[in-house]
Amino acid sequence: MAQQTFNVPQISCGHCVKAIKDELSEMPGVQSVQGSPENKTVVVDWGAPASEDAIRARLREINYPAD
Repeated sequence: MAQQTFNVPQISCGHCVKAIKDELSEMPGVQSVQGSPENKTVVVDWGAPASEDAIRARLREINYPAD
């Protein structure tokens, strides 16, 4: 399993974090998603078939692109 912290500048509130959690949690292989509006970060734990590229692509799709 891998873990990565993504910087997501568009996060401004708890609703943003919930939207991101809901979307990423639907991806096969994603184990957990934690978000922080204060730090504008999302920490994702995942295994196959999820990947960093796939997670970044999903974040772009939902208008929360990661730096």
